[in-house]
Amino acid sequence: MAGRFTGKTAFVTGAASGIGAATAQAFAAEGAKVAVVDIDAKGVESLVERIQKSGGVALAIGADVSKSADVQRAISVTVAKFGSLDCAFNNAGLEGVIAPIVDVDDDIFDYVNAVNFRGAWLCTKYQVRQMLRQGGGSIVNMASAMSRVGGAGLAHYAGTKHAVLGLTRSVALEVANQNIRVNAVLPGIIRTAMFERSVAQNPSAIDDIIAGEPIGRTGSPEEVAKAVLWLASDEASFVVGSDLLVDGGYCAQ
Repeated sequence: MAGRFTGKTAFVTGAASGIGAATAQAFAAEGAKVAVVDIDAKGVESLVERIQKSGGVALAIGADVSKSADVQRAISVTVAKFGSLDCAFNNAGLEGVIAPIVDVDDDIFDYVNAVNFRGAWLCTKYQVRQMLRQGGGSIVNMASAMSRVGGAGLAHYAGTKHAVLGLTRSVALEVANQNIRVNAVLPGIIRTAMFERSVAQNPSAIDDIIAGEPIGRTGSPEEVAKAVLWLASDEASFVVGSDLLVDGGYCAQ
């Protein structure tokens, strides 16, 4: 397979399903060798099989991004197998529950923060270390439209996504002159397993959600994947510390 990422290695977390899986497949379709990383080891093994059947090159790595040792191991395994780490998409995340802050258990907050923010922080840290050694690279962090706004019942989730944006901008400034670009993608309402879990708590909310989208529909994982690949590619070589909304106009209201 030939494309924008031929000869490069991509590293995608939260890759067993949804936006992560769509992005891993898109990287592979454009020629990248892809490290497919997720706590769901069977899920990434299944995805790697699909990528390989389509003619792509991929490696399944089971890892918990909230654990430093797991993140370092995943990066080491990737570099040992493919020789470099050129592009990374730190996508792993979860929403927890939808509830007022007074009703959210501290353990739920700790878990959401561990995956969404600590996971992004650890991945970015050790990816930057590797990219400094090899002379450059590109990192895209998964933020959210909720990095720009608040959401009643989602203080724990929105808080972590605001933090990811601060992390992205700060690290981007640290490494911009060392041939490493760090940016964030901010999806709106995307049809993923996370979305389905959320609406399952209130099935009637789907009509209200769609009504709140200026474009009149929800987005797809593949639409977000296209934005991630652009940010990771040389086509975005002058894009540093940016946050790209893929939200159907939600935040423009």
